[in-house]
Amino acid sequence: MVAFHYPPCSGTSGVHRTLSFSRYLPRHGWRPIILTARPQAYESKDGGQLSQIPADAVVRPVFALDTRRHLSLRGRYLRVMALPDRWLSWWLGAVPAGLRLIRAHRPAIIWSTYPITTAHLIALTLHRLTGAPWIADFRDPMTDVDYPHDVSERRVYAWLERQVVRYAARLVFTTESTREIYLRRYPTLDPERAVVIPNGYEEDDFRALAAVPSPATASGPFRLLHSGTIYPEERDPLPLLRALARLNREGRLTAETLRMELRAPGNEEQYVSIIEGLGLAGVVQVLPAIPHRQALLDCAGASALLLLQGPSCNAQIPAKTYEYLRLGRAILALTPDASATAAVLDECGGATRVDPLDEDAIYTALPAFVRAVRAGAHPLPDPTATTRYARHTHAGQLAACFADVAPPPPGSVPTAPTGSGRLRSSGRPS
Repeated sequence: MVAFHYPPCSGTSGVHRTLSFSRYLPRHGWRPIILTARPQAYESKDGGQLSQIPADAVVRPVFALDTRRHLSLRGRYLRVMALPDRWLSWWLGAVPAGLRLIRAHRPAIIWSTYPITTAHLIALTLHRLTGAPWIADFRDPMTDVDYPHDVSERRVYAWLERQVVRYAARLVFTTESTREIYLRRYPTLDPERAVVIPNGYEEDDFRALAAVPSPATASGPFRLLHSGTIYPEERDPLPLLRALARLNREGRLTAETLRMELRAPGNEEQYVSIIEGLGLAGVVQVLPAIPHRQALLDCAGASALLLLQGPSCNAQIPAKTYEYLRLGRAILALTPDASATAAVLDECGGATRVDPLDEDAIYTALPAFVRAVRAGAHPLPDPTATTRYARHTHAGQLAACFADVAPPPPGSVPTAPTGSGRLRSSGRPS
């Protein structure tokens, strides 16, 4: 498993996806070997998830540097040193380490996961050198008409994407919309090679939250929380903030009745400046990052949860969506009707949806949403519908994908080690 995002890395949903796969694949007959990066490559670290790594998992962190942080001179560096991304140096450490792991363990599958593009470059190299079958976890689209914005970067991404489509035995996406994009983009791509395994939530993360009551009807300001990154273009909060500024000036939603919290949104200085310029300093707060499980507890204590996803990302679903749904809190979702995010919210319920670019619609919907939640009249997510997004079920889907690509040897009989589920008799790890 070639994955840049793995504990102690933090601040990205990719950590949780790969960690959960490595935890649950042994139940389905696959033992993981994780080829990742040394901690100095990460901008943000959290040691809290290290205890969740399976005790018998082989984890090999290797040399990797961030070009911008480690190899620049006064913030400047050669562009070629950051193509396809700032962690190109990881390729230098990961390829020889990966070859040693392949010689030692004879893996049946190579699996790599985006959005650190170098992960697919490493897996491509290992696949071409060894012939081991390769499954590429795209998650979201790797390229678009104007993404990446840098032309040189987009050309490298496009080249690597073509190599993945050519050589990977399976391409895994997190939404059906993204899968359809790739089937249209590559007409010769066999639909059987394109698989959807969605993002989700880790059930163990919620066990400690079972007794947390809903604070929606509590006294004091209504607390509307957004947890995680707010991309200025893809999740533009300006229409929301402008609508809230109008409501605040009219005395309809003030600091006494509403507190909107943006937890670890990124671009903090930019957002603080916007908030102050709109006169919302007492209503909207920008808060620092906290460890993942603490962040979930923070969400559980909110009156309602805020979700942002603009039209440029209609094929994608923010990973936090599934955790929001599992928390069972009312959701204010600023996302277009045509988006994949809207589809999963409609499936599971519990959300008020508004066009994220329609300031007037937000202006009308926000007070009504607060009133409905306060009164206990707003619907909540359906736990039965949400259950299908538990990550342990997704590990079973990935294991089935593995078995299609590398079936067990004829006549082999799986064995069942204590507490680990079934393992292949051939002993070959993934």
